[in-house]
Parts: sequence; structure tokens; C-alpha cells
Amino acid sequence: MPRTIWSGAISFGLVTVPINVVGATEDHSIRFHQFHTTDMGRVRYRKICELEDREVSPEEIGKGYELTKTQVIPITDEDLRNLPLPTAKAIEIDAFVPLASIDPIRIGEGYYLQPAGKVAAKPYKLLARALGRSSKVAVAKYAWSGRERLGLLRVKDDVLVLHAMRWPDEIRSPKELLPPPVDVSDEEIEGALALMETMARDDLEGEEFQDRYTEAMARIIEAKREEKPLPEAPEPAAPAQVLDLMAALSESVRKAKASRGEDVGTAEVRRLPKPEKTTAARRGRAEKQPDAKPTGRKASTKETSGGKGSAKEASAKEASARKASGKEASAKRTTARRTTSRRPRSA
Repeated sequence: MPRTIWSGAISFGLVTVPINVVGATEDHSIRFHQFHTTDMGRVRYRKICELEDREVSPEEIGKGYELTKTQVIPITDEDLRNLPLPTAKAIEIDAFVPLASIDPIRIGEGYYLQPAGKVAAKPYKLLARALGRSSKVAVAKYAWSGRERLGLLRVKDDVLVLHAMRWPDEIRSPKELLPPPVDVSDEEIEGALALMETMARDDLEGEEFQDRYTEAMARIIEAKREEKPLPEAPEPAAPAQVLDLMAALSESVRKAKASRGEDVGTAEVRRLPKPEKTTAARRGRAEKQPDAKPTGRKASTKETSGGKGSAKEASAKEASARKASGKEASAKRTTARRTTSRRPRSA
């Protein structure tokens, strides 16, 4: 059973839930000590008082704020426990928000909250059930180690979990790290999505999610203990120069499928067809297009002879033209006669 880190209560409106805070994670890393290389003697750091020039024990060490070079304000653990803050002895919930609204970069270490005694069982379960049903997380404030902190409360397997959070002004802006402007095509985005789909999983269980560094270090320690040759390190693959991004994506999809035992015969990222022009765009282009010039080619037999409908239309046009020509000539003759009759006779 992990040790209790902090004891207090969750303040939820007028509801109070007494809790104990315990660590939610474990560190299985292999740790090293410092040794003198000539005789393998342990090298330790000693805490020396600068004024008395002697080593002091942990019981003699306290906290303090250096006001000036010659004046230090001592701060005791009792002072920290009795901070004039409502969050000094309670985790005070301020709001409930969707988890997606919180940037993961703000979320830190996690702690389990254990109900402190039977009296806390019912309000503890009430808050856990309400959080689970609401699909939201609680944002709270609490004071540990001499400072007020922001926290996130959520539910994991019916147990309340508190995550430390950073304040908004503690997050640096990433704008200065943005890459230079480049164009990414729709085909390349579709290729990346195809690769992501090939690598998609429902969980993070499996040997690829094990700590290989710790395993490799354990093998080295075992080999040295038994005075055996050290295991050989694999040659790192040289980073490939990406000249054709689409080809690289297709090859990545093929390798991902092969690693999962899938058929790789058709592992290919296909380019998207170019989007067709809209009807309005085609209409606008047609309106701007100049009249077609005669090509000078001879008319085909079908164009000259045409069908029965084409012959009838040609005959009708010729008759109409003759009729219009006759009417125009008749009108000219009538006008000429009228003009002659109006002229005065000579004496």
C-alpha cells in the first residue's frame, strides 16, 4: 500500500469528502549511485552549514526565505499547514468542464484520492458517480508544499484521481517554434491519414510499449556481474532522405501492414483525383471564350447533304430570301414612279 502524501477533504459545494492522497504511479527505472573510479568508494553529498563549517543532520535543516544577504525569514512546516487559504486543508472544486477543453500540456502528475474512513464513503461515491455520468472533469484548487496549485479531478475505475495542473501563465507560447510556411497537398494529407489508420489501436498493451531501455540496462548489469561479453548494440538505421513524400507514405503503410501480418500486396497510398471545375466556373469560361474562327476544313458529306430535316431547312431559307428580295425590288420601283410623277413639266 503506497504511503499517504497528504490528508484533507474535497469541498464540493456544501458537501465535504475527507480523503487521503496517495501516489498513482510507480518508477521502475534503474538508478545509479556515484562512486570513486579508482577504489569504487561511494561518493556522497554532505550538507554543510556555511557559518559553522560542519555537516548538519536532516533534523537541523529548515526552510526560509532570504529577504537580504544577512536576513532570512524562517518558515516552518506548521506555518505551511496553517496558510491563510481555504485550500490549505481542502481540495476546493471551482468548475466542471469537458476534458477536451483542457490542453494536455497543462496536465501533470496523477494521485489517487482515497476516502478517509466510513464517513467519507457515501459522499466519495456520490462525487465519483456524478463525475462519471456527466462525462466532465472537475477543476479544483489545493495548497501543497507552500504554494496553491490548480488540479483536475476525474474518475478511473470508480476511484477519484487528482492531476496536478499548470497555471495558464506557466505555459510558454510555441509560436516562435513554428516551421517556415510550406504547402501540403490534399494527397499528402490523405496519405498521412491512411498511415495513421494502419497504425491505429484500441489499447496500449503489448511488447512494443515496454521499457526497452530498462531491459537493456539490466542485461548489461547481468553481463558485467557474470563477467560475460556485453550484448551488442544494433546498428541504428540511417535516416532516409525523403525526396517523394507520397512514396515514403506508401512504403510506411506497407511496412505497418507487414508488421501486423496483413496483406501488403495492395499497400499503396493513392493520389486523390483532381477536383472537377464547378458548373459556374465552366459557364464563366465559356462566356469569356471568343467566337470560334472557321477552320478552313472541307465539310463532310454528312454536313453538306445532311438529313431530310437539313434539306428542308435549306430550301425554306432560300425561298424566304427570294421572297424578301422580290419585295425589296417592288418597293424600289414604286418609289421611282412616285418621284417621276412629282417632277414639274418643262415650259
